[in-house]
Amino acid sequence: MNGDHPEDNLLIVRAFGAPDATASKMVGLDAHGGTWHVTDPSGEREVRVAWPSGAISERPEIRREVVALYHAACEKLGVPAREEHAPSAGAHGAHAHGAHGDAAAHGDAHGAAHPHGGGDAHGGGHPHAKPEDDGTFSFAIRSATWGDHGDSEGTTVMEDIMRMRAPIEVYTDLVVQHYFMYEALEAAAEQLAADPRYAALHPAALVREQQLAEDLELLLGEKWREKVQAVPATKAYADRIREVAAEGWLPGIIAHHYTRYLGDLSGGQMIAKRVKKQHGFDRAGVAFYDFTELGSIAEFKQTYRSILDELGESLDASERERMVDEVRAAYRFNTEVFLDMQNDRQSLAV
Repeated sequence: MNGDHPEDNLLIVRAFGAPDATASKMVGLDAHGGTWHVTDPSGEREVRVAWPSGAISERPEIRREVVALYHAACEKLGVPAREEHAPSAGAHGAHAHGAHGDAAAHGDAHGAAHPHGGGDAHGGGHPHAKPEDDGTFSFAIRSATWGDHGDSEGTTVMEDIMRMRAPIEVYTDLVVQHYFMYEALEAAAEQLAADPRYAALHPAALVREQQLAEDLELLLGEKWREKVQAVPATKAYADRIREVAAEGWLPGIIAHHYTRYLGDLSGGQMIAKRVKKQHGFDRAGVAFYDFTELGSIAEFKQTYRSILDELGESLDASERERMVDEVRAAYRFNTEVFLDMQNDRQSLAV
């Protein structure tokens, strides 16, 4: 908790006993609850929070109860919760999940997300315990990258952003890479919008082209198009999306669409909060993560999963497996983008 999920400590105590807390650290636990050392305007003190399910007796139950506390805190405070995923190390969970589709939590540093910031698929947030397999295709898609979280080891890009220690240049580079990703993805997604079966996956409110331009104009100036450059992994990622689109393989387009957008709607929301706080942005700068026009994010996600389940029922086993593999490929591309960004920063520092 203190090493990998410090922001969760603050959420929990703010929801259950210290609404004005400015710092929080978990200092103990027993069968009945956890104890946090809290700093707030009144000074320093301890806050005791009972486990949601009552007394526990086995070590594995600790994670379950902490995750339950996190989700209860998010609900009470009106904060979007990361999607639940397998355990992973540190903020790498926000990963791509900014990239993960559901991430997590894809926020994870992947779709803090991973793509899902956390979250999964990965962009701004961290994955937590595995939910029970309900046999749906949406679950199979959501769990596709659980075994891949170690691949993001070695990059601190999302971790630095999530912990508000990344310079503005690092965040700007992330926005630049998003521009090239979404240029390819949104061209491909026109095929989804044109198909009655999948049009609900790609409403106009989801399109990010205008928001990315707004952010980049603030970050780089009016002539930002002359300054942006994709790292090699981003170029490869965009090329793969165009390849899938040229084939007309709709499940493959959905695999990339899911990995990116649901990550933006999950962990990505946590990324936006961190960046706004660190750099003092209002809307411009983080407009990419503003999905106000979409309406209820929870309802959109539910619709998305329902369509995924219907899609799964229409595919044979080999095609379902192929689509799951494409989700994993999307995850890997996102991870490789972070690695390239990290390498670029290290090269400039030498």
